[in-house]
Amino acid sequence: MSAEKSGFWRTWRVLIIGLLVVAAVIGSALIARALVASTPATGESGRPPNALAQSTDECVVCHRRTTPGIVEQYGISTMAAAQVRCIDCHQVPADYPQAVEHEGTHVLGTPTTAMCQRCHSAEVAQFYNSRHSLPAYVAYAGTEELSPEHLAMYAAIPEGSFAPDKSRNALFAIEGPDITHFACETCHSVGDPAADGSVGQCSKCHLRHTFSLEQARKPETCNACHIGPDHPQWEIYQESPHGIAYATMGHTWNWEADAGTLTVEDFPAATCALCHFSGFGASSTTHDVGDRLSWYLFAPISERRPDWQDNLVQMQNVCHECHNEVFIADFYQAADKATEAVNARVVESDQIMQPLKDRGLLTAEPFDEPIDYTYFELWHHWGRTAKFGVWMQGPDYTQWHGIYEVLSDLAELRELAAEKLAGAEEP
Repeated sequence: MSAEKSGFWRTWRVLIIGLLVVAAVIGSALIARALVASTPATGESGRPPNALAQSTDECVVCHRRTTPGIVEQYGISTMAAAQVRCIDCHQVPADYPQAVEHEGTHVLGTPTTAMCQRCHSAEVAQFYNSRHSLPAYVAYAGTEELSPEHLAMYAAIPEGSFAPDKSRNALFAIEGPDITHFACETCHSVGDPAADGSVGQCSKCHLRHTFSLEQARKPETCNACHIGPDHPQWEIYQESPHGIAYATMGHTWNWEADAGTLTVEDFPAATCALCHFSGFGASSTTHDVGDRLSWYLFAPISERRPDWQDNLVQMQNVCHECHNEVFIADFYQAADKATEAVNARVVESDQIMQPLKDRGLLTAEPFDEPIDYTYFELWHHWGRTAKFGVWMQGPDYTQWHGIYEVLSDLAELRELAAEKLAGAEEP
């Protein structure tokens, strides 16, 4: 090829490559513009704009200096965007229970549920009827310190009439406040009664001060309490098909979707919140965590909940968004049988212990000898874990962390009981 022709084709090649580069740049710009147009407005950091950025509110101005992190968190919250002021949640009359004088007014350092109830009355009413309210408190502290009003409220809750696991109160007393302040109370205080008559701490699940839908909906929030040998829902969820879907695809889900609008496009697999709280399919949003449960799974020997048939419909409404009727019916039938099978093992442990009780061979003090711990852990740790594993589809927790440990404790319990009975028969 002549030098003249070679130069001609080089020129055209450069022009073509240049045109392709320009086209790619323009195309990228158009795509980016479309993405921006379809995405909610955010600040430079990618977060929502700070509604308090230009605020001259006295609380905001002062706390920008003293607690800037809190102001920043609240500024990007939907509550700040809705023009809810600091004083709307914190300011109270001078004679309000536990009010503290502050900068010429009176405030509550930690707002009570009564403050939340002003705007979220339905959610608070549902919460009051749940295990997360007074039953959570009673499970560690008992009923002795409850006011007559709170006692009546507790008795009216379905879970208030079904509390067979109060042996945990004994552990609370044995361990003492130096420990339990950082242990039992940390989770169970979600249901603490307040001096103003309200109950619970909404901020246990809705962390201050962003009050993010994403944060409240993500399973890690439930993980704060639902973890460990007695209620390992977090661990079970992680090994379940739902948990695997969340771990591998959850970053693509629509965590900030408006409440009551959720579909399988937003959440293609279940989370803790989706099953137990969120409005999804034909089931509306609830703050009663037991509203969709058929059994008292936390109990030594599980029984059906009073409204279990209605609860079953509410939970299955959620299931139906992804699963067919045959799958759901088969699963519930099998899970019911497994629950009853675990119950039977716990009944067996009661039968082993009964002769010791009848003959006065057990001490009056709880948890003062090995047999007390074995008997307790059989149902409180392993029996419950097996049942949770069944219903949440965690095979390892149903088996090795569940029923296997139940069988192991039964064998140990038989041996310990036989030793006590033999010792009692010796001259």
